[in-house]
Amino acid sequence: MMQFTESLPPSFHQQVSPIFSSLMLNKNDNQIQRARPWPGFPTSKNLGTIGDANCMEQLLVHCANAIESNDPTLAQQILWVLNNIAPPDGDSNQRLACGFLRALIVRAAKIGTCKLLTANLNHSMETHKFSIIELAGFVDLTPWHRFGFTAANGAILEAVEGYSIVHIVDFSLTHCMQIPTLIDAISTRLEGPPLVKLTVAGATEDLPPMLDLSYEELGAKLVNFARSRNVMMEFRVIPSSSSDGFSNVIEQLRVQNLIRPENGEALVINCHMMLHYIPEETTVLSPRFPLDQSINSSVSSFRTMFLKAIRNLDPTIVVLVDEDADFTSNNLVCRLRSAFNYLWIPYDTMDTFLPRGSKQRQWYEADICWKIENVIAHEGLQRLERLEPKSQWVQRMRNANFRSSGFSEDSVSEVKNMLDEHAAGWGLKRDEEDIVLTWKGHNVVFAIAWVPL
Repeated sequence: MMQFTESLPPSFHQQVSPIFSSLMLNKNDNQIQRARPWPGFPTSKNLGTIGDANCMEQLLVHCANAIESNDPTLAQQILWVLNNIAPPDGDSNQRLACGFLRALIVRAAKIGTCKLLTANLNHSMETHKFSIIELAGFVDLTPWHRFGFTAANGAILEAVEGYSIVHIVDFSLTHCMQIPTLIDAISTRLEGPPLVKLTVAGATEDLPPMLDLSYEELGAKLVNFARSRNVMMEFRVIPSSSSDGFSNVIEQLRVQNLIRPENGEALVINCHMMLHYIPEETTVLSPRFPLDQSINSSVSSFRTMFLKAIRNLDPTIVVLVDEDADFTSNNLVCRLRSAFNYLWIPYDTMDTFLPRGSKQRQWYEADICWKIENVIAHEGLQRLERLEPKSQWVQRMRNANFRSSGFSEDSVSEVKNMLDEHAAGWGLKRDEEDIVLTWKGHNVVFAIAWVPL
């Protein structure tokens, strides 16, 4: 039960604030009754039905505005109503709104007099640390990650054909869950499997999904798995931070690239939902970021510098997979609207593959709530979730002197076959440059393969 101040009534679910009494449900027609509006707050005409997603979004927006204007009274009243109409065990829209409610409460706790609202509030939702088996099963539940795995592996296999050494640099959110399938495919190569060097960017930030073992232990398991497929693998992890554009990884790759064989070693850069954690704002070049003098650091973001540094390594292929949304606005309400109108998708899909009350569902929703909280409650370096839409990434890659290589018919067929294993709402859009995973026609995740110009 939530408690905002000691003066509040004892139960949110039994009593209603006087200001909002006319906003509550009519027991007969389930519609919002006419309310006396105050400046800036939506009237019953534009709110719609009180459990409707549009209504919840508008309430969240007005709550965010109240928090930002340091109006604890109004913020408290709206939070109260949201708590009544958005239970954590409700339908997908209610659970989505509940996630944003939690995030706004965290933000309110940090701002001025709004701290009084949350003095006795327990708003935390713990994320789960997965075992290898749990995480493998977790990512197989939905195409959210499998789409990127399948598309990337198809493009990588074609790009490294004929190479005796394949160096894969894995910037991945899912702790190498993509790699076993790639090893399986490489092991059946007609000319025999290559030596595989796997370099993993071990993010120093705790980003869900989180693993309950070290990267060294993970590497040992991957090496053993590769050996069981008659593939020789070398594993290396480089601890690095997204906050400075993975500068440690870039520096070690740059040094290693000086002795890289010209024709015998393929360099694969695999980016799976990790690059959007690199800050996108224009910044001054960090002295730790090892870039050559051709990069104008005075007008670059770490994101731009990272891509140009990768281009300077002359990779065989770069595969970029990420979520197709925009969480970069400095305006809280803009971010809230963008996140609300994207993150309904995982909640909606969840009802097709996870029963209520299951542990996996709790883990899945806790990871989404972490994302929501990071987007809404935090600013500056603490705000790690900075998704950019596909169009922006395309422009960034072109500016870094990459061109799209597209996906072959065989690769696209593999993706389609994978989607057939999941719910009917999942779909695929294909352009000349990219492929996009969709849910009920809405863009979810994009995949693009790139080669140097």
